[in-house]
This record gives sequence, C-alpha cells and structure tokens, in this order.
Amino acid sequence: MLRNSLPTPISPYPIIESIAPRLPESCGGTSRTRISTPAESRHVSRSGGERSTNATPTTVEILPRGAATRRGVEWHGMGVEFVQAARPDRVEYSFRSRAHLLVAYEHGVRRDGETFVEGVPRSTLRNVARKLTFAPSGHEYREWHQPRTPMGMMYFHFDPDKLEIDSETNMADFSLAPRLFFEDTTIWSTAKKITTALESPSLEKDNHLYFEALGVVLVHELLRLGLGSARAEGLVRGGLAAWQQRLVTAYIDEHLSEQISLATLAQLARLSPYYFCRAFKQSFGVPPHRFHTSRRIEHAKILLAGRKHSVTEIGLSVGYSETSSFTAAFRKITGQTPSSYHRSIA
Repeated sequence: MLRNSLPTPISPYPIIESIAPRLPESCGGTSRTRISTPAESRHVSRSGGERSTNATPTTVEILPRGAATRRGVEWHGMGVEFVQAARPDRVEYSFRSRAHLLVAYEHGVRRDGETFVEGVPRSTLRNVARKLTFAPSGHEYREWHQPRTPMGMMYFHFDPDKLEIDSETNMADFSLAPRLFFEDTTIWSTAKKITTALESPSLEKDNHLYFEALGVVLVHELLRLGLGSARAEGLVRGGLAAWQQRLVTAYIDEHLSEQISLATLAQLARLSPYYFCRAFKQSFGVPPHRFHTSRRIEHAKILLAGRKHSVTEIGLSVGYSETSSFTAAFRKITGQTPSSYHRSIA
C-alpha cells in the first residue's frame, strides 16, 4: 500500500465539463485558443451546480465547453478520469503540471488531429484506440481531435512528491521519459481495471482499497517501463530492435527534405543520443546522418529516372538548397553527377 497514505476515502465527483471561453479571431485572421488555468476555470456538475470541492485541481483542460463528459476519482497522490467526446466537432486538450500524466485511449478514430508531448516528435496518428501516451512531470501535453468515431480517453495523474511506493522507492527520484502512442499490455490491463472499478455504481470502503492497490501497481509498471528503457541503453551490442529500426527509418523517409536532429531520432527509439548513435551504426553500418544522406540520394535517383523535374528541382525536393551541394553529395555516393546519371539511364 502507499506509504503515509491519507485515511481520507476516495472522493468521487460527478460528470463535469470544463468552461473556458475561446478568444476572438486575431487581426491576422487566424484563431487562437486560450487554455485557461485551473484557477481560472470553473466546473459545473450535471445538475448545474458549481465545481465540486472534491474535484482534482490537476485535471486536463478541455475546450470548448460541453465537448466532453467527464467522471473520475482522486486519492492521495493519484487520480483517474474518464473523458468521453461524442460529437464530431474539434476538441482540444492540454495539461502541464508537477504531476505525471498517463493517457490511455480506450477507443476512437479521428478524422483529423495532432498530439504533442514536450520532448518527443508530434503525431497525427488517426486510429488511437488502445494506445498509451505519457507526459512526465513538467512536460506539456496538448492535442486536438476532430473525431470520426466517438473518442474515449482515460487520464491518470500521479504526484511524484506524494507517492512513496515503499520505504526505499520514491517516484520523484526517477527521471521518466515522455512517450507518445506506445503499447504496453501490462500497463493497459491495469489501467482498464481501474476504469472498470470507476464505472462501478458503488465506491464503498472495499473499492477504496482496491483503487489504491491498483494505483500502486500502475505506478510500479510505469517505473518498470522507465527502468527497462534505461537497461536497453546497455544492450547496444545487437543494435536497434526491429520496432526501433522501422520507426526511425520511416521517420527519416517522411522527412527527407528536412534537417533531422540526432536527439529527435534518439527520442523515437527511446534511447539517449549516445547509445542511439552506437546502436544505429551497429544495425545499419553507417551513422544516422550518412544514412539520411543515402536515403535522399536514392530518392533523387528515382526522381531523375522519372524525367519530370530538373536537377535543381530534385535537389530542392530532397533538402539541398543549392544545386552545387546536391551535386557534391550525389557524386560522393554514386560516383556520378546527377546530370551524368540522368544521361546514363536515357
């Protein structure tokens, strides 16, 4: 059980919805949304009353008003909330706190949208069902959905300053990495048990203990996930795992014309830049930047064979602002200039 846990029982709060006004459109014609702080927002219950005093002050902000229904509970150092967005309009979510935030997407496909967690590349993944997202303490979480099907998310927040899992482990002592749309069957199973208990019509004393026990298990699993990533950094001998190779190469192919930082690729693989660079070279035989360059040139060769664009246009399309630099890179890898290669396949 939680060490120094408060004797206060779990405090259920009813369906609530965030009230936060939209700003008018700016002079430039683009609209901006102001996410109000917890202190600025007020909440109403289903019966129309003021915000429940039992509601957690670390809930995710949701815009616009009435876009989603919410139900949750909180206890010492932890809280969980189920959010359901049923209408097809755009809905925006944001959170930044000293608390850790775990998002479990129970179901939903979005027609359009974007998810951002500070420290990892943003994503426009459409089908988010059964995915997990983790925003560590102090990291900003933002996303917006234009749902194609009803969206249901479970939000779990953990205050690292209050959670002492046992006499030797304090969550505040661990540096957990941000993660976006990952899968973990163990974490998912525990999260689902908590929300199933939340949906129970009764929250009696036995449920309080059950919630607390499941919360401790979930925190341990998050710590296990973080420690597992740290151990992975020491297992560079075999290179990147298959899923890491797929994720990193797909990202490079999608951003051929851009400058990609080593830190961005390392975050995708959930490794430090140092260990990622070593593991990448072990897997592909070349450092990340040379791999990126070779992918650019291979794509340029395909475009040259198509005979629809000039050498200058092709160079620009694969990220070279000057024809001379494109020519130099192409010659270094192929032994020919782009024009010579073009003529050779005529």
